[in-house]
Amino acid sequence: YNFCVQILNADKPVTAVEQNRDIMDSVTAAEVIWVVDEMVKNIADMQELKTGINKILNLFHKALDNKPDPDLEDKSFLFYLRANNAEMDNRLKNLKPFIRQINKEEITKSLRNVIREQFVEILQFETHYIIKENLLFPMLEKYWPDYRCVKVMWSFHDDIRRNLKEIIKLLESEIADLDDFNELVGLIFFNMYAIKFREEKILFPQIIKTIPTNELNKLLLESIDMQWPFVKPILTSKEIVMESTVNAPNEINLETGVMFPEQIKLVFNHLPVDITYVDENNKVRYYSSPKKRIFPRSNAIIGRDVANCHPPESVHVVEKIVEAFKNGSKDKASFWINMKNETILIQYFAVRDNNGVYKGVVEVSQEISEIKSLKGEKRLLDWE
Repeated sequence: YNFCVQILNADKPVTAVEQNRDIMDSVTAAEVIWVVDEMVKNIADMQELKTGINKILNLFHKALDNKPDPDLEDKSFLFYLRANNAEMDNRLKNLKPFIRQINKEEITKSLRNVIREQFVEILQFETHYIIKENLLFPMLEKYWPDYRCVKVMWSFHDDIRRNLKEIIKLLESEIADLDDFNELVGLIFFNMYAIKFREEKILFPQIIKTIPTNELNKLLLESIDMQWPFVKPILTSKEIVMESTVNAPNEINLETGVMFPEQIKLVFNHLPVDITYVDENNKVRYYSSPKKRIFPRSNAIIGRDVANCHPPESVHVVEKIVEAFKNGSKDKASFWINMKNETILIQYFAVRDNNGVYKGVVEVSQEISEIKSLKGEKRLLDWE
């Protein structure tokens, strides 16, 4: 870690590199994870942190790249992550000739459309990052004391998502500045390849050493409904039923009625909203599974600290809401956003017992486009 601090702060980093060549040549994945964890603890600004990590990992790149790729179990969770990385790599390589063409020839609408369509296809890779954020990252938090590298990786995911959407929008009209276009392309290529390398050369080797196979198998099962981008795992219905079957528990008195847990689950899952409950200790305790989810969730978030369930750039908003609910100054917070041509209402409600004691927060998200369009009254059933 001291070497990394020297590199980030030294006036003559070349000297520091020459004096620590043995460290650079022998660094391991576990050591990199620990170093990044220390950097996260000591550097508050996310952009400064990401810049510093890029600089450090560039020095360690050769040593890590020379290490053999870990053996992954066929058709395992990590196998599918790597397979989708390979497909992402193919698509970026297929795009390169068109990028060169647009820099050498007249920028026609047809050429812009070809490049745009390829970037739209690459945007599907966003689900690869969603699977990592909602399944893999919670697992790493559970098993690794030095898990904080996932916070930085999540921020890089968001950079990639934002840049892909920006370049798709840019290609829908005339390109006014080719330099801006090339800069954006460069950022996309650099970050997507950097994250691929860090997954396969840093995360995967350490995951195999530290996380039990049966836990990774659970991640694969939970990922089935999360739409892998290019290479999709296939599980038989028999395998899914065997994993998910539980014994029927006893009925529960809800004061205003008595229901079996299975009935309670069905009722919550048939509401046209996403519901997530975080207890008074800031731990995620429950989420509903409606037919149409707005935001991805998985069992991996159960027991996870709510602060770790949000990107680094927005987690302060969640913390502010929770603090206001805890001290009693607020009971509700509402937001609404436009996403995929839909209007999403996101509301947070303080949960309190009969004595007003804070017991957590429930998040409710709902697609409200149809509700916004309602006018007048409708009193008759008109299914026909």
